[in-house]
Amino acid sequence: MLAFCAAAAAQAPQILSIQDPQKVVVPRNGEVRVVLKANLRPGYHANSDRPTESYLIPLRLTWDAGTPLQVVEILYPEPKLEKFDFNDRPISVLDGDFEIVTRFRRAPGAMPGPAFLAGKLRYQACNDRMCFPPRTVDVKVPLLIQ
Repeated sequence: MLAFCAAAAAQAPQILSIQDPQKVVVPRNGEVRVVLKANLRPGYHANSDRPTESYLIPLRLTWDAGTPLQVVEILYPEPKLEKFDFNDRPISVLDGDFEIVTRFRRAPGAMPGPAFLAGKLRYQACNDRMCFPPRTVDVKVPLLIQ
């Protein structure tokens, strides 16, 4: 099994891509939204943030601690339920283009000026026959703290 996973990881194509995020201007007060735009290649899907089976790896966006912003809420896209031959019940998945929105507030003591927000998007991509080992994509968002 381990050999299979290693071989699949070595052969897994680039299935998910993320657009470079736009620079976010952070005001002194209030909240800002960071929109992460992702795309899955045709014929592939990823498990949603709330998979219907315990053995499936959920989509998960995390932001590094110690940044000039504090996470208020992460909003994942609405998944769809799709039936595949390898499972008796429909599975909660995403495919095509989707967005993950994170609401932030400025951290106390955040210094004005340019900064970066760093995070990671973990996902497990599958097709109609198999699932690939989970992958993690680094996310970096340019900021301008006012």
